[in-house]
Amino acid sequence: MRKPRWWAELSLIAVVYAAYSGGRLLVKGDEASAVEHGLAILRFEERLGIDAEHPLNRLFTDVPALGVPADFAYASLHYLVTPAVLVWLFRRRPAHYRAARTWLMLSTLLGLVGFTLLPTCPPRLLDAAHGFTDTMAHFASYGWWGGEASAPRGLGGLTNQYAAMPSLHVGWALWCGVMLWRYGRTPLTKALGVAYPLVTALVVMGTANHYLLDAVAGVAVMGAGLLLTPHALRLADRIRGRAEAPPVVSGGCETSTGERIPGQRSVRTTADDTKAPAR
Repeated sequence: MRKPRWWAELSLIAVVYAAYSGGRLLVKGDEASAVEHGLAILRFEERLGIDAEHPLNRLFTDVPALGVPADFAYASLHYLVTPAVLVWLFRRRPAHYRAARTWLMLSTLLGLVGFTLLPTCPPRLLDAAHGFTDTMAHFASYGWWGGEASAPRGLGGLTNQYAAMPSLHVGWALWCGVMLWRYGRTPLTKALGVAYPLVTALVVMGTANHYLLDAVAGVAVMGAGLLLTPHALRLADRIRGRAEAPPVVSGGCETSTGERIPGQRSVRTTADDTKAPAR
């Protein structure tokens, strides 16, 4: 299999990420429906007794030694770790890179579908009566972010704060974890593969940026992307094969020595047919 070209891969990733980022902004949805969806998720979790966001958020708010690092992790790690794992696969595991990249991209685009169909208000943007604290705003003096998700201060308009369902922070972290566990060769690498998605899930809930079910949906989206990946690869190979196949100029006809027109040897004159062999 031909090794992917780095510049082509970089261009492809840039195009997909630009489409994803632009799509998030275009599908903001209205605030009322987003709040309604967020409250529906919270009430459902409360009925089942799985609303882990409340205790985690109180812990992260009351203990800055947990809350501040969690805010830094939420604001930066998915921008750093995910590309780093992609580069590592490209350089060290090229045989597995193409399938891994396709899985990540398909899942990301599926996440965009989720943002479109179900704009969701995260816990931190609900009314204060629901008991959540926006730790990003609470500890904003420690970092570059303000009170509008993880966007730098003054750039909150460049992010869609209602793109919470599914949590691609969790989805991307799961992808990184699977890659590290499957293709890493040291116990430390495999341990990081397990720890990173688990810590990310705690971070997104403790900072009140996502519900538990957002995290579950992030895992589900990655599962769907994984199932679609073999089909996408086969389709891409089929398209590439057609594009690279050389044209057949003769249409399948062949010529023999002395012939100018393909198929000429099949057209014989009467004289040729009746001509007696020379003795």
